[in-house]
This record gives sequence, C-alpha cells and structure tokens, in this order.
Amino acid sequence: MSSIADYRVYPLISSLETVECLEDQVHVKWADQRLSPFHYLWLRDNCPCSECVYGVTREQVFEIADVPENLRPHSAEIDPEGLLLINWEDGHRSRFEPGWLRAHAYDDASRQEQLERRGQKHYWHHDLDLPVFDYQGVMEEPEILLQWLLALRDIGLTQVRNVPTDPESLIALAKRISFIRESNFGVLFNVKPKADADSNAYTPFNLPLHTDLPTRELQPGLQFLHCLINQASGGDSLFVDGFSVARALQEEDPAAFRHLCEIPVEFRNKDRNSDYRCLAPIIALDARGEIAEVRMANFLRGPFTTAPQLMPALYHAYRRFIELSREPRFQFRRRLNEGELWCFDNRRSLHARDAFDPTSGVRHLQGCYVDRDELLSRILVLERQRML
Repeated sequence: MSSIADYRVYPLISSLETVECLEDQVHVKWADQRLSPFHYLWLRDNCPCSECVYGVTREQVFEIADVPENLRPHSAEIDPEGLLLINWEDGHRSRFEPGWLRAHAYDDASRQEQLERRGQKHYWHHDLDLPVFDYQGVMEEPEILLQWLLALRDIGLTQVRNVPTDPESLIALAKRISFIRESNFGVLFNVKPKADADSNAYTPFNLPLHTDLPTRELQPGLQFLHCLINQASGGDSLFVDGFSVARALQEEDPAAFRHLCEIPVEFRNKDRNSDYRCLAPIIALDARGEIAEVRMANFLRGPFTTAPQLMPALYHAYRRFIELSREPRFQFRRRLNEGELWCFDNRRSLHARDAFDPTSGVRHLQGCYVDRDELLSRILVLERQRML
C-alpha cells in the first residue's frame, strides 16, 4: 500500500525521535523536543494510503464511520525510512511522512505556527505605504504575481500601474488570479456618467464610503477599478480600512461593536429588472472570532428592523461606525490616473469617490470582481509551485 502524496511539498522540519501509545492517542516526540499528541481516530481518518485516498483526485474515499469508535493500533513505531508506522487492530497499516505530520500537528505550538503561516492582517490608516506593482511584472513573473496577491490578502488595498488603456484590457489582469465574477452590472462595468443610470456610481455625484454589492449573500471579494482616461476635475478616490475602523470601535465602544456584529441590517439594490436584498450584520467575525468582513453602503440600506429596545443602540452603533470612518486618521486619498488600477478587498476596504465635473473632461473607469476564495486558492498554488 503506497502513500498518496499531497499536491504540496512538506519539508522535514524535525525528524521523529520517539513514539508512545497511550489510551486513546499516540504521543510523538520530535528531535527538537516538541511533543505532539495524535488521537487514534485522527490518525486513521488521515491515512494517506491508496486504499483510503484515490490517487487521481487526491480525495479521500475512506469514511471514519466505517471503523469502530474505540479503534486502537496493535503497534506504533518509526520505520527505517523515518516515517510513523501504525499497525491497526483490523489489519490496516498507515504510514505518515514526518513533514506532513508536523505540518498538521495540533499541539498548541504547532497550531500557532499554522495560524501564522496563514498570513497576518496589516491594519492601515491615512499614512498607508501603498503597495504598488507594475503590470508587466504581474503578468509575466510568478513571484511578482504572488507578492501582489499576498498584499491583497494581508493589506487589502493595492495599485497596479502601466496598465494598457485599451477597453477590456482589465480582463487579462483579473484572469491572472482566476475567472471573473459576473453580476447584474455585467462581467465588466463601465464607471462613467449615464443618462439612465441604475447606480449612483454612474453619475458624477459624490459616492460615500461603501463596499460594493452588500445586497448579496456573498459580497464580491476583490474589486478592480481601471482608469482608461481621467481628464475631469475632482473624482479623487478615498479608501478606509474597514477592519481598522471596526477594531477602533471595538476598543472605544465595545457595546456598539457587539451590536454591529449581532444585529442584522438589510441592504437592497433594485432597478427596473432586478431586486437584490440581503439581511446580515455590518461586521462579520470568522470562526476564530476575528474581524473577517465589513458590509456597508448607506445608499443601499433599507429601514432598520430590530426589537424596539435595541433600536436606539443600533442607531448609536451605526452612527459611530460612520463617524469613525470619516476621521482623517483613517482616510487614504489618491487620484487615479490613466493606466493605473485599484485592486482591493471589497469585503474589507471601504471606498468612496469625490464628486467630479463631467464638463471639465472625460472620466472613464472599468471595473470587475473576483471572489476572495479565488485569491486564496491562487496564492496556495503559487506557493506550492515555488516549493517544487
């Protein structure tokens, strides 16, 4: 029974030193003296052999419910190749490479290392050192592409320069990550004044800080805004790190933060042919309790609906969030020029636009969306390829 390798390469951080069988788990001692427990069911569940994992798809075919809950091994040892060998009571054998085993260990120190490898959010304010990348490098160099995507993941706001200004040239850049997410505004949307506008974005009006499509169950993860031409006066871009604002609210007014995490608000986007609505909190936390998403667009918000005793608290929290986002310490402002492109995390970075004078010159931006899942997947594949 051969081991089915993962698509990733797991370097040998530390070799196995000793193995001890206890009542319901194996204790592994590593050469660097770390001690990692592995429960028997966990080991059986993760057996990488060809009977348990289909080698073509690398997907598991074994289900843990097919073995007794009190399953135990006859023996556990380190084999001559340095792998952990488990001989199970039912005759099955499992062999685990130490690199893979260390990468998936769940002792406290190992889980902390795994968390750190996921990347750390960099909270930013008005003095952001904007990550800037060159179009040609992103298109041609995998390492530059990876650095751009890591900045998008960890900072949530980037700029790409020297982008061709041909209409639809944005598509090639977006597809360096993955496929484009289509919406009711199309695959690409053209941000310029329209007589029959179905969004305030297609007017010369000021747009307040917002995330796009909070009216959807899943807001788009990445938003691209590519400047084809900008001759108009006004229309500067404004960005705020929604995570920084949320964290400041949590520190300065914990009750208000909690209300925005717990009380759902309805956002609506309606025109002649569509009517999108989503009821969700303004701040979403992930499984670890960390800030994972901000959902905000006052011009797309419906009337609040909550228990009468909570209504004053909701208005206080909502107003406080907006007031914080207006403070200069959070606001990063920059004009987008021809051949430049914003790419940002739409579920984190609030963006706004100053009003502009359409009689002073042409202003034409093109935009599109790519989901955050595609960004994270592309990063993992690029990192995997870099290790080969």
